[in-house]
Amino acid sequence: MRILAVVWDIDDTIFDHSGAERRAALEYLTARGLLGRYASPAAAAAHWHAVSEEYVDRYLAGEFTFVDQRRERARVLAGRPLTDAEADAWMAGYLAAYRRHWRVFPDVVPALDGLTPRWRHGLLSNNSTPHQEDKLRAIGVHDRFEALVCSEELGVAKPAAGAFHAACAALALPPERVVYVGDRPDTDAAAADAAGLTGVWLDRGGAEAPGRAPAGVRRITSPAQLAVLLDTLDS
Repeated sequence: MRILAVVWDIDDTIFDHSGAERRAALEYLTARGLLGRYASPAAAAAHWHAVSEEYVDRYLAGEFTFVDQRRERARVLAGRPLTDAEADAWMAGYLAAYRRHWRVFPDVVPALDGLTPRWRHGLLSNNSTPHQEDKLRAIGVHDRFEALVCSEELGVAKPAAGAFHAACAALALPPERVVYVGDRPDTDAAAADAAGLTGVWLDRGGAEAPGRAPAGVRRITSPAQLAVLLDTLDS
């Protein structure tokens, strides 16, 4: 059955979240006089990322609200107790730096230009709709997509099949007509396959490591490779 649409993940697929996070974290820790707590800038960035991943995962598991996971992250990263107001202010300072470093990956727009005449496009993200809409507008790609579905409003998150099915429903297409592209082989590509879509792992860092793909997971290293894959699937 012919593929009619591509649904994309956003962070680290369309948008360079890891790069923005790393640059903003180092900028903010330096401004707060906290960078010296770490053995190196790389260690500081790694700790920031690990804390962020932990609390986002706990938010997705239902342990925290979106706001509360940000407050808990601020307390851990600041290394001291903070009131809710202090945590909000602390995180707001980081988010301002993070926003200054927002970028779309340079290969995304050319890929969309080539794909759009033949395939429709949507978005599915484990995040909140207002936050992701703001981000997509800022990096100039908001209007490239017909639909945006986010876990905060949906009430279910990837890798649950319901999240993928909601994205398909937003495009009024059955799962077998939709490809899902994301930066994680498990919660994106394999989970999309399990939900009846065609999952594709966008492995941006793996150009020299084709063996990193788990068995059965389709893998590309750039969105520029997607058109050829879609043609193969259609044939």
